[in-house]
Amino acid sequence: MTSAINPNDIDGAYPVAGQDNDSQGFRDNFTNTATNFQYAADEITDLQNNAVLKAALTGTTLDNNMNESLLYNFQAQQVSETLNNLGSLVTGSQTLNWTLGSYKTITSTNGSISLGFSNWPASGVAASMVLQITISSVAHTLTFTGAVSVNNAGIQGLNTSTNTITFAAVGTYTFQFSTVDGGTTITVSEVNKRIQPFNNTSEDLVSATAANLALTTSYFSTAAAETATLAAGVAGQIKTFAMYADSGDMVITVTNAGWKSSGTGTITFDAIGDACTLQYINSKWFAIGNNGAVFA
Repeated sequence: MTSAINPNDIDGAYPVAGQDNDSQGFRDNFTNTATNFQYAADEITDLQNNAVLKAALTGTTLDNNMNESLLYNFQAQQVSETLNNLGSLVTGSQTLNWTLGSYKTITSTNGSISLGFSNWPASGVAASMVLQITISSVAHTLTFTGAVSVNNAGIQGLNTSTNTITFAAVGTYTFQFSTVDGGTTITVSEVNKRIQPFNNTSEDLVSATAANLALTTSYFSTAAAETATLAAGVAGQIKTFAMYADSGDMVITVTNAGWKSSGTGTITFDAIGDACTLQYINSKWFAIGNNGAVFA
């Protein structure tokens, strides 16, 4: 802003020493002095209310709330983000509040976590936040609730029908959430890929459980007749099953079976060495290799 203070309104040579001075000159100087003081007070108050400060003014609390004002054409150095540490969550739901900090950390202590979102800025601006989550057990899952549009290209263990992620290994995973419409649609992408080698992601599949979509291979040894399930995958995903000991048939019920016109199908393993490899193609599981397993 241009200051309204005008030092030229004050006659510094008045009154003139050694002569009779007109009282009007005194009044003019006093009036202009008072006017400039008022201008100064108004402008200082305006600066106190609106300026960005590096420290609090005497008797005040620092508040550099920009109120979403545009800041442009600047160079930043040594910029940090507010850390919102959500601590350990035993199980249940957790809401990620954008206003509390754009970088959040959480630990799954004893169960699965369901994530919601709140207080995004108004539609028309881009906003994002990062979640660093430590998974302490592969049994724990992460589910996104609300209007979440998952960038599923490469997110391991994602079930797109439920927006639930299963994890291939314990460890720390990082996801970024972004929106341009006030949270009506939230895009999720994985920041740190924890993709393990093809030959190092496997599980011993237990009867009456779901095959882990985050793992490439599920192998099993039956003690009697057993069952398992395979949920829908993501485009291009590969899943292998193998029987290494047989004391009863293993029947796996497969969602979106490519050998059926629609719906589920089954794969039966009834001998040691039975194995097959599936790939998720055009929203269905197709057998791309088979040794002795029976498809129905």
